[in-house]
Amino acid sequence: MAEAEHTLAVFIDFENLALGFKGKKDKRFDIQKVLERLVEKGKIIVKKAYADWADYSEYKKPLHESAIELIEIPKRSLSGKNSADIRLCVDAIDLCYSKEHIDTFVIVSGDSDFSPLVSKLKENGKRVIGLGMKESSSNLLIDNCDEFIYYEDLERSIGTPPKIEKDLPEKKKEAFQLLVDSVLALVRENKEVLWSSLVKETMKRKKPSFNESYHGYRTFSDLLEDAEKEGIIHLRTDSRSGTYVIVGFGKEEKKGEPEESKEKKAVKERKIQRPRWRSRQRKSKPPAPLTAPDNNHVLSETSPAQGIELITPS
Repeated sequence: MAEAEHTLAVFIDFENLALGFKGKKDKRFDIQKVLERLVEKGKIIVKKAYADWADYSEYKKPLHESAIELIEIPKRSLSGKNSADIRLCVDAIDLCYSKEHIDTFVIVSGDSDFSPLVSKLKENGKRVIGLGMKESSSNLLIDNCDEFIYYEDLERSIGTPPKIEKDLPEKKKEAFQLLVDSVLALVRENKEVLWSSLVKETMKRKKPSFNESYHGYRTFSDLLEDAEKEGIIHLRTDSRSGTYVIVGFGKEEKKGEPEESKEKKAVKERKIQRPRWRSRQRKSKPPAPLTAPDNNHVLSETSPAQGIELITPS
């Protein structure tokens, strides 16, 4: 039922990201948005970021809190080369050969210099995902990756999730919100069948401390049944396994839609059946006089009640 879980290694070229955010005072790099998107791809095993952190000291705390290993790189004036790019490539290749269980590599950068690294990783059967800013990402790198994610797209939501009632208990709201976010994540990843086990795995990746018993439910199935009762999701029971499958969101925001669609359909049918022109009744022409063969008698047509009257010449 559930697909095999992917394992990810994330390498961040922070100097390239800082270049993309340069001159944008109203925007700052948010590592949480990146990680929340990547956990939808699979389980993150390695997280490393490369930069001269003396220039980006304000980012050190949020990166450290996200359990990202900060690799200190000297300035270019001291080394003469971009040491961050070289160190990142060396670590990625070393990990490719030494850790066979890691099947997906994420290069958080838009620098075209990483294209040979992407090609070498793909030669070794690894899947490569790129992530960067639109303005600072090279088309050469974008086209070479198996998938490329723009940082600007991380803020855009897919679809219209159902509204969670404010009068619900806080623990229920928290569980339902995590459930909705996980379903949206799986839909974004083009998962055709949303098994309950797959949804729970995604919820655990998004929030490792998640436990349905903390939110007041004996089993995860109880949580799904309560979410359906509250109009958050729609459930279906698989005929073979007997497990739940999520087939869509709730119907609260779409209430009355079937009736409206029926009305529109009826109006459409009436428009189709209605003729574009109206037939006009033809005016009856006065009957032409009938002449007898001997030309001595003329027949004139009268009303049906009076029948045919024979007129004789005077």
